[in-house]
Amino acid sequence: MTRALRLLAALALLAAGGCSTLSQAERQQARSIAVAARDTAVDCARADACARPSALHQLGAKAFVESAPGAPRHYALILDRGQDALVARIDLIRSATTAIDLQTYIFDEDDAGQLFLEELLAAARRGVRVRVLVDQLSALKRVDTLAALAGAHRNFEIRIYNPVLGRARLSYPQYVLAAACCWRRLNQRMHTKLLLVDGAIGITGGRNYQDDYYDWDATYNFRDRDLLVAGPVARTMGENFDLFWNDRRSRPPSTLSDVGRELLRSGVPELTGPQYLDPARVAAAVADASDPARIGALAAAALPVGAVEYIADLPQKHHGDTGAAPATSELRALVESANDTVLLQTPYLVLSDAAQDMFRSMHKRSDAPRVVVSTNSLAATDSFITYALSYKYKRRYLRDFGFEIHELKPFPADAPIDLAATGAELPPVPTAEQVAIARERLRAARNALPGSSGDRYRRPLQAEYAALRYAHRRGNERVPLERAGVRIGLHAKSLVVDGRVGVVGTHNFDPRGDNYNTESAIVVPDAAFAQALATSIRGDIAPENSWTIARRPDAPFLPGLEYTLAKISERMPVFDLWPVRYATSYEFQPGPGCPAPLSPFDPRFRDCYRPVGDFPEVAAGFKPLLTRIFTAFGAGLAPIL
Repeated sequence: MTRALRLLAALALLAAGGCSTLSQAERQQARSIAVAARDTAVDCARADACARPSALHQLGAKAFVESAPGAPRHYALILDRGQDALVARIDLIRSATTAIDLQTYIFDEDDAGQLFLEELLAAARRGVRVRVLVDQLSALKRVDTLAALAGAHRNFEIRIYNPVLGRARLSYPQYVLAAACCWRRLNQRMHTKLLLVDGAIGITGGRNYQDDYYDWDATYNFRDRDLLVAGPVARTMGENFDLFWNDRRSRPPSTLSDVGRELLRSGVPELTGPQYLDPARVAAAVADASDPARIGALAAAALPVGAVEYIADLPQKHHGDTGAAPATSELRALVESANDTVLLQTPYLVLSDAAQDMFRSMHKRSDAPRVVVSTNSLAATDSFITYALSYKYKRRYLRDFGFEIHELKPFPADAPIDLAATGAELPPVPTAEQVAIARERLRAARNALPGSSGDRYRRPLQAEYAALRYAHRRGNERVPLERAGVRIGLHAKSLVVDGRVGVVGTHNFDPRGDNYNTESAIVVPDAAFAQALATSIRGDIAPENSWTIARRPDAPFLPGLEYTLAKISERMPVFDLWPVRYATSYEFQPGPGCPAPLSPFDPRFRDCYRPVGDFPEVAAGFKPLLTRIFTAFGAGLAPIL
């Protein structure tokens, strides 16, 4: 048999096995096995389910008491730090008296994921109704874990959203099959994130349930942001969650072929206790969450605000219904309302055609607002391919849209990251001379880079970008850097308009969010809140934390011709082969004549900034070449990026 025939035979077998589903009778039997095995014991007989008193939880009751018809009161708390976000979640789960609803894209089985599962199950055992809704592509890793949770307790229920091929988990070959048969559905993911407690207080934002969102990874952590909001808007959150929970795409794992067959074959597995890689760190977090002073300090930082809005897509967005994407339309309308400044933070600066048209029109206005953008550098990003597309359109962003772009450094000097919590052994901060020497040594030994000690990557299965999460591993790795350390990548999605409205949510302001993912956000029309959020974002774009993107100096000969050729090349969907980009990265150089950072459009900009290259901090090697290749050939990927 030839190799081609063997491949066809393998695909045929895969199709036969990958598409096999449980019969109606088998699904019913598997679900009956799970339900029958559920523990019915409740540890607490009190009406409040033995909930622990919490200053954060009390914000909800306080907001409802202070609200009046037509004049709602809310309390809003920006959770910039991963450890604060973790502790706040644990505290709220422990303070729940009646119900916990959790909706997320990623739920891992690392230390953070196991800790949250333990807390949720403990809440169920003391009498709280717990519902967990997880997208299929990033649901818990192991089939036996899902089978165990399906039969864990009568108060605990988990569902999987949009299970392509009728499975809870997809192997790489099954993913290939799903891409071949069901590409659009495969890309329709539930990116909405919500933790709602007692219908009174909720958390939404960028964080998933995984170590690197809470400063618990030794190599790479996200600079992310959540918003805790207490008050009447929680009812809207609950209504939206119910729509997803009851949607036909949300399936109990026992009805899916892989989990169901496990239940039919072996019954409900024993739910083993957590096996933490760093038990001491987990214990410290639990102790923090049990400290009234720690929780009280968080609650005291919450800002009193009036009316807020929860804008969230509906599951109908995935049913082909028009007008089912309010997260996109309402955010776009808010941006268009800007008169002075738009402060936009997104990890992945790839814009849909509609968004590009909007920003182009805004820039042509006689009263065009400033648009300041905080995003990732190539050295910081967790999505190399997405950065490559952003790199392709830098000219358009700067010249046609007027963006002032700041790209996060991989080792920001002042990011809200708890480096001690990562557990990494941190090297001493090198001097500028040591960095220069190391750079030259790396360039001399570039062929040895793939095997160097700095090449420590996380598997792409832990990346959030669903469309490419099963792509070839080398294509999804973070780029090697010139020095070691705990790398930081931006994952926050936030917006401030005119210093009067602040937004924290899940939308990356990209084509996936517009067309494929369901998204959500909290909109707070309050000047004090908007100022606090703007201060947080401006901290990320400070010179010690980000590089500034600006136009290169004009070429010495025929600069107009070079610009024209580069612009023509950029417009090509493929074969964008012009070697020189319009813009590059700059580093601020403070001095007597340069006391403060400047806009890249300020005529004095080059007096205070020095160019540091297109890909600063990235080690010499093949990956920069790959970036250029994707700018030349990858424009067709933009809709799914």
